[in-house]
Amino acid sequence: MPSITPSTNAYGYPLLIKHLLTRSNIASVCQEIVSGTEMRLSYAELGKRVRQLANSLKASEIHEGMRVGVMDWDTHRYLECFFAIPMMGASLFTINVRLSPAQVLYTINHGQPDLIIVHQDFMPLVEDIKSGFDRDIIIMPIGDGEGYEKWIGETPDSFDFPDFDENQTATLFYTTGTTGNPKGVSYSHRQLVLHTLGLIAGFGAWPGNAGFHRGDVYMPLTPLFHVHGWGFPYAATMLGLRQVYPGRYDPDTILGLVAAEGVTFSHCVPTVLSMVLDHPGCPQTDLSQWKVIIGGAALPRSLQDRAAAAGISLHAAYGMSETCPFLTVADLSSDDPEVQAQTGFSGPLVDLRVVTPDMKDVPHDGETTGEVVARAPWLTQGYLDNAQASDELWDGGYLHTGDVGYVRENGSLQITDRLKDVIKTGGEWISSLALENIASSCSGVEDVAAIGLPHAKWGERPVLVAQAAKDADPDLVRLRVIEEIQSRVGAGEISKWAVPDEIVFVDRLPKTSVGKLDKKLVRKDISTRSDFKS
Repeated sequence: MPSITPSTNAYGYPLLIKHLLTRSNIASVCQEIVSGTEMRLSYAELGKRVRQLANSLKASEIHEGMRVGVMDWDTHRYLECFFAIPMMGASLFTINVRLSPAQVLYTINHGQPDLIIVHQDFMPLVEDIKSGFDRDIIIMPIGDGEGYEKWIGETPDSFDFPDFDENQTATLFYTTGTTGNPKGVSYSHRQLVLHTLGLIAGFGAWPGNAGFHRGDVYMPLTPLFHVHGWGFPYAATMLGLRQVYPGRYDPDTILGLVAAEGVTFSHCVPTVLSMVLDHPGCPQTDLSQWKVIIGGAALPRSLQDRAAAAGISLHAAYGMSETCPFLTVADLSSDDPEVQAQTGFSGPLVDLRVVTPDMKDVPHDGETTGEVVARAPWLTQGYLDNAQASDELWDGGYLHTGDVGYVRENGSLQITDRLKDVIKTGGEWISSLALENIASSCSGVEDVAAIGLPHAKWGERPVLVAQAAKDADPDLVRLRVIEEIQSRVGAGEISKWAVPDEIVFVDRLPKTSVGKLDKKLVRKDISTRSDFKS
């Protein structure tokens, strides 16, 4: 057979982050990127500023193979760092500023940045912990942003971003797990480019105005330090969308930007959306064009109902830090609350299974549960300097999510719990998420966590820890919740073993730095309360 001899002039086109800017720099040069209430950039200006930032870093002796940390709010500056730092061959280290000072110090010493860009709001934290740095680190204070403007404004606006191995590390961040020290998770250029394409295909292939497409105005409400803002800033930039960056998450600012800038697509954890819905200005704001993706935690029915009443189109998606994070998304064209809350269908190129402990697939019958494991070209290959945890994560050749779920006959996934949060009582396995969903549907429940506490006879017993809505009577709320759970038992939806022994009310439930329920802390707090008897 005839063979093809590649031309020596042919370009191999490595999958590099710089190529995500190729199309938007040409097709969207006049499209705006809005940062807060004052800063507005065209895509042409974004490209110029990315090159200036690269030159500023080079002048600070940052070069290929080094790491640059960022401690900033969600602004145009962070977006510029998303591109300039990895494009010059360095690694972007997105530092989680919501961790405790001790954990921030741990991640900095473990991640070993060579330079950290620091907003003035985080300088007190840096001053507090820098005596514990185990290496010399350049601290680049940028004030309230004016220092950043001066820093990059004094450098040339041309920079030749090189080609290099697409498997070179582009980003690093740390998980926010509730056990042990945070773990370092890194991604290559290839993984991030493929994840960007997966997001665009997985969220864009829906009819009508559903999903994520070129007509949208995008505003992230997931911190950019957390899994690259779920990857959407890269996707929005590649598509050339109008983008809005809110800075610090203030509900008044968020609602104002939605109204003034015509925001149509956001993503966040339930806590952030609840904060917006609680704001007194929410009823006066037209949110009927706003599509919001909920991830990071289960989508409570109570939040669905509140969002629907405000006109918001709310859908669930699923992933984790180790999956970049996109794995599944609900049917974005559906207006059925049950479908909107489903964990959803696998994204393009995602090989997702639900398996027994010996890695056998469970039946796709909508009932049989197992652990969710996955493969995709963008999953992290392991943790930074933690071989044992990396091997455990990839045991059997699939990434273990630690989540329990089932697959419906139509192929859609439903997460039912975390392996560590399943309540094992009287020979039954009770889903904490199922209990939380039932309780959250009851009037007067603002937030709720279902936990299992040790029991001498039954091994564990379920306990609900709830935060009552403002002005709600806890006794009446308790009665409603118990009646609703009993009705679900009577209907055969859940086991009688799922009826909690106690419903404990607290002022506020503890959350992780990214807004997830911290059940480890909930268990600790409840088990040590003097007024609680298990």
